[in-house]
Amino acid sequence: MKVHVVDPPAWTPPYDHALCSALAGAGLDVELFTSPFRYCELPTPVGYERHAFFYRLADRARLARRAIRLAEHLPEMAAYDRVAAQADIVHFQWLTVPALDAHLLPRGRPLVITAHDVLPRERVAGSASAQRRLLARFDAVIVHSQAGRERLIREAAVDPARVHVIPHGAFSHLAALPDGPLPPELAPSALPVVLYFGLIRPYKGLDVLLDAWRGIEGAELWVVGRPRFDIARLRASAPPSVRWVERFVSDAELAACFRRADLVVLPYREIDQSGVLATALAFAKPLLVSDIGGFRDIAQAGAARLVQPANPQALQSALRDLLEDPAARRGLSDAAAALATTTAAWATVAQQTSKLYASLS
Repeated sequence: MKVHVVDPPAWTPPYDHALCSALAGAGLDVELFTSPFRYCELPTPVGYERHAFFYRLADRARLARRAIRLAEHLPEMAAYDRVAAQADIVHFQWLTVPALDAHLLPRGRPLVITAHDVLPRERVAGSASAQRRLLARFDAVIVHSQAGRERLIREAAVDPARVHVIPHGAFSHLAALPDGPLPPELAPSALPVVLYFGLIRPYKGLDVLLDAWRGIEGAELWVVGRPRFDIARLRASAPPSVRWVERFVSDAELAACFRRADLVVLPYREIDQSGVLATALAFAKPLLVSDIGGFRDIAQAGAARLVQPANPQALQSALRDLLEDPAARRGLSDAAAALATTTAAWATVAQQTSKLYASLS
């Protein structure tokens, strides 16, 4: 079976790489169609081909990259429509302009999409309805949790028969990287380290975490990730025990941060599932997460402690409890390691995904 995995904006390169490698390992003929990734070097494809098919002019531009991307989008989607005739299955990860893309998707081939976001998080007028129209074009929609499935059916009116729950795999390829140095912004510390990692967006609750961190002593909080909004006020008011790396980091730096972390915290206000959580599982790190979406599945497996979202007092109490209880952290870590090799193993994900493809072809 020939499978095209398609991620025009390259919003989830680690997921694309892990999925394509796993599908290739399961015996499928896999090609990834994506765009250049500006921020760090991508891992070498394992068993699949990667094509920087989209937005090549925008990648070379210094100014007005978003406008150039929009100008490239329609002709490149049309060009991909012709290429898609070579595939048995076309599996999209993201689409850049849902209002247009519902009319630009390839025809004559089974179409699958992974709904990494059940509905748009940063909504503008008409975005939710555009997403619903887009999802209606797909033969199958993959979500990462039962909570995500229920929300997709309820809020996006997707036919339940077309919604399939396949877990988010743990990013074991990152945990397999050799030891390397921390980002230069982070001085080595003998204190316990709590890690907040990933693109910084309002819904991810950094403000809640910083409120909770006031009063935490004898530990450091590392905030590592590129902000997608102005965090100057948050940084200015943060306690002195907070360390900052406000940029994309390389995979080697990522691995060093996760290996050093004693606890990974995800104080999100909303989510279905998370690549940061999948990374923490791969490194067998204890997790403190909001009681929302698919995070509950991880807690039920014993790999995470839940805390009420948007509640700094509850988060502070949970932080103190876990920082003072190494045995509790070890229990979470052991459960994370078990998940990474069973339910969240990419071989499991590939098997379930391949079965779904076969049902559509």
